[in-house]
Amino acid sequence: MTQLSCFKAYDVRGRIPDQLNDDIAYRIGRAYGEYLKPKQVVVGYDIRLTSHELSRKVIEGLTDAGADVIDIGQCGTEEVYFATSHLKADGGICVTASHNPKDYNGMKFVREESKPISGDTGLKDIEALAAANEFAEVSHKGQVSEQDTRPAYIEHLLTYIDVASLKPLNIVCNAGNGGAGAVIDAIESALPFTWNKVHHDADGNFPHGVPNPLLEENRAPSIEAIQASGADMGIAWDGDFDRCFFFDEKGNFIEGYYIVGLLAEAFLKKESPNKIVHDPRLIWNTQALCEDLGGEAIQSKTGHAFIKERMRKEDAVYGGEMSAHHYFRDFAYCDSGMIPWLLVAELMSKTGKPLSQLVEERMAAYPCSGEINSRLENPKQVIEGITKVYSKDAESTDYTDGVSINFADWRFNLRSSNTEPVVRLNVEARGDSALMESKTKELLDKIAQFDKA
Repeated sequence: MTQLSCFKAYDVRGRIPDQLNDDIAYRIGRAYGEYLKPKQVVVGYDIRLTSHELSRKVIEGLTDAGADVIDIGQCGTEEVYFATSHLKADGGICVTASHNPKDYNGMKFVREESKPISGDTGLKDIEALAAANEFAEVSHKGQVSEQDTRPAYIEHLLTYIDVASLKPLNIVCNAGNGGAGAVIDAIESALPFTWNKVHHDADGNFPHGVPNPLLEENRAPSIEAIQASGADMGIAWDGDFDRCFFFDEKGNFIEGYYIVGLLAEAFLKKESPNKIVHDPRLIWNTQALCEDLGGEAIQSKTGHAFIKERMRKEDAVYGGEMSAHHYFRDFAYCDSGMIPWLLVAELMSKTGKPLSQLVEERMAAYPCSGEINSRLENPKQVIEGITKVYSKDAESTDYTDGVSINFADWRFNLRSSNTEPVVRLNVEARGDSALMESKTKELLDKIAQFDKA
């Protein structure tokens, strides 16, 4: 049995062709079909140069396993989520490597109702079958049909907002030569916006770098376009556009944490009471907004599988992570990079406030450090040491994800990466930027000390 290094905790990602290739793609499709025994599977692929061919091999594996395939063609990951749920298929696979380097590719998987498949819910079984490469005989081969689900997807996106309430905003959008541009082209005629399109056309060569707006060096083109055009807002996406990033009218990049609060506000202003799920890294702003608007904030472990599961359990209308993943009950509890900016544009239109004003008040009320990564020799030792020192005088200590230690006027979360020797620190305070900054420095110094101890 060969080991397959492309299987990760939540999905498949690997370098082409040594970690992922046509043969492995076929085996993954075949293994998915044998494990889930689906009657019908949706398959789509992103704009990477190898994605179409890999999707063809996945489809071959699925049909050889006896499953019928609905091929929705080139799309974003969320379009596979939408199509799986909308068409009531038994599962979906998107061939994508999101924001990985251009010589990588991968796959994201869902089962019926677009429920996630990850390490705890079947991905390890699919990996084992694909690695063994010994498949059961099937009595019949599946059929392939092609379907364009984008019109229905666009129609669904527009249900989240009152289009008549929208003002004629000027918006910069940066697709990073990923897949988002095609969706903007398909939706723009329904909206009263002027678009300034940056790196708009899909190009798997990524001539302007891999689309990942979390990297500061990737933000300059968006900022320059906002300042040059006098835009009201800037939006940028990663390659498969399941994450969405915002810039205000001055060109300032907005921390994902405050967008979670804005979207919670958008939903609770439409209908309250409602439940909002959030991750444990930064929490006070989201909790305060929910309390003010009659909603209920519910904390979940970080990661899409955990957030989606908790949202289903609680029937939460929205879930948000500070990493720019936003999840919606009416979108099969899945993440979308298109719904967030529609809701923010609606909020700007209805309040008449610029985006900077919508977030400035919240940023001043709950200043945060943003996520700071430290590469360490002894992550476990560091977290244990920090917990021991700080939990003594804390108001509360929480272990939902890593450790969160809360004081009256400031708090922090410290957690280990699942995949590398890195700890991730987030600090926030109540209305006191200087306190937040001094505590961040103090913690970073302590992290370095404990690593050497």
